[in-house]
Amino acid sequence: MAKLSPPFVIEAALLSASKPVSLRDLRRLFNDKLSAKAVREHLEELRAFWSGRGLRLVEVADGWRFQTTEETGTYLKRLEPERERRYSRAAMETLAVIAYRQPVTRGDIEAVRGVAVNPAILKQFEERGWIEVIGRRETPGRPELLATTKQFLSDLGLKSVADLPAVEAVPEPEFELGLRDETGDAPPAEAAPKESDCEEDR
Repeated sequence: MAKLSPPFVIEAALLSASKPVSLRDLRRLFNDKLSAKAVREHLEELRAFWSGRGLRLVEVADGWRFQTTEETGTYLKRLEPERERRYSRAAMETLAVIAYRQPVTRGDIEAVRGVAVNPAILKQFEERGWIEVIGRRETPGRPELLATTKQFLSDLGLKSVADLPAVEAVPEPEFELGLRDETGDAPPAEAAPKESDCEEDR
């Protein structure tokens, strides 16, 4: 069997992976005989090679992956329009508060938005793996502290929270995820969740 060059092997691994591949796992492809520095150099070679194409190689919070460019993504959405996720304005605002002010409690979110947090909103983001409880604040009642996850950063194509766009650059405040914003505030926490506050797959 012919010996393949490292870039070929790394490229194949990334293109066939269903999730980002960590630097550690990429080194395992070569029985750890390649240093982390060498693997990174090959990744940069691949990044340059794919520049200007329909896919681009990016480093996100939990590893490396190929993803479509914004331009090609616009066309690909036409193949499966029903998979486009939609969130209410209340959901997007809640997520923005968590992302930019983390770690936060439900009370913090309500103080910023001026309305009660709909539990269904937090649940949908927890189920998607975008937010998690990371501890409790040492105040009366010891409320849970919420923060975003590596999955959240990965889905946004970001390496760390520091890579989030400046607040003034985020409209309404929306994340560029191909998500459509729909109007509607969260009802009081004790009220039944409204359909418009939850994720919709249309």
